[in-house]
Amino acid sequence: MKKFLALLFILSNLLAGCGASETSATASATASTATFTPISAPQTATKTPLPSPTAGAATNLGLGNESLGGVEVTVWHPWYGVEASLFDSMVKEFNEKNKWGILINAQSQINFTNLYENVTAALPMTEKPDMVIALPEHALEWDASGAVTDLMPYEQDPVYGMDASDIPNVFWNQDHVGERRLAIPAQRTARFLLWNETWAGEIGFDSAPDAPDDFKQQSCRAQQAMQKDAVPQNDYMGGWYADTDPMTAYAWLLAFEGGVLEESDYRFLTPHNIDAFRYLRELSEGNCSWQAANLSPMDAFAQREALFISASLQDLPEVARAFASTENTDRWKVISFPGAHEDALVVYGSSYVVLQSTRPKQLAAWLFIQWLLENEQDARWVEVTHLFPIRSSTLTLLGDYQKTHPQWAQTIQLLAQGEIQPQLASWRKVKVMLGDGFTHMYRINVPSGQVPAILAQMESISRSLTK
Repeated sequence: MKKFLALLFILSNLLAGCGASETSATASATASTATFTPISAPQTATKTPLPSPTAGAATNLGLGNESLGGVEVTVWHPWYGVEASLFDSMVKEFNEKNKWGILINAQSQINFTNLYENVTAALPMTEKPDMVIALPEHALEWDASGAVTDLMPYEQDPVYGMDASDIPNVFWNQDHVGERRLAIPAQRTARFLLWNETWAGEIGFDSAPDAPDDFKQQSCRAQQAMQKDAVPQNDYMGGWYADTDPMTAYAWLLAFEGGVLEESDYRFLTPHNIDAFRYLRELSEGNCSWQAANLSPMDAFAQREALFISASLQDLPEVARAFASTENTDRWKVISFPGAHEDALVVYGSSYVVLQSTRPKQLAAWLFIQWLLENEQDARWVEVTHLFPIRSSTLTLLGDYQKTHPQWAQTIQLLAQGEIQPQLASWRKVKVMLGDGFTHMYRINVPSGQVPAILAQMESISRSLTK
């Protein structure tokens, strides 16, 4: 145990200087109350318009359209591959068609880690980006040094303001801190559980688990079913293929009414968190959850070797391909992490951050963001990335997509349960520590009785990471 705790501390310190390498991640805000309603058939969408000025209204930003001609805005983003290609095509289209003559120059930083490090290094320099697509915790850190533009005046401007009434609160509130808006949601995903409905029915269950006890019962019975075949090598399989992604750990804590915060400070050693991690360790001790180094969770799920796996929204197409490749016609569904009273779902992702520059550049960046959030661009992002649409009205363009991606459509129904991540710059480091601790808890098979010691060490480390 002491060796594990020391290793956890070392790893956390090593990772403290690194940005999160995520792939396109409880505040009150004067924001939308929109919720998503799935669309059953293709419909014709009304284009999300750029704001129409109130008759006789004047901007509060102190400049107008005439100041935007020929303004160049440098945008740094974390994408590569198909995402970068799509973004480049959008930039080209905006540059050719926008009525102001704004020119966007997009530069890929390959991933979030590189982007965070490069932006942080560039902030004191003359040559720096005007806008970045970054994680909300990165924006919080840059804002502490005065580098981030408050977008609230832009959002509320009578001429250039934005109607956000159809952006769900769980997206919109993440970047609203105090009386300031540090960013606008760019991409949002979530971590889910996947459940094999057909197999569950064969072993006696006609509905998805809606509480931890139900999840345990189904997982254990699936493992018992594996013991009845003629293959002894799979006797330990069957239940939940346990993964240690930080968002999985965080979601389980929330499902047990725990979490990582107490007011504005980190708190891990709580009765609810102890219950959550002890429950998960007992699942493993009872062979109702398992892991394998030589078998991916998606393959295990498609081969009926795991009744449950965890996955992010963008993983769903790969899961569907795994079922197709094994010719498995089982029905499978997406569910939240089951809690005794409320199920848990953590929503996260990147945001558009406008850095301090000149007023024309800031306004030009703002207008580019508004264009990116129009329904047509929003729908194109969904079809390429398989993430959530940012606007609920975009679903009117995604009727065919929902038909061909039924599990994605199920996630839309679950979104009302979503919660945001902690609004602290230190979350960049603490979530890595959470994943490290969760991983090592499984790797060295920490007994369920020693869970409080693990949580106490995680709390100590998390507070040291905020200094």
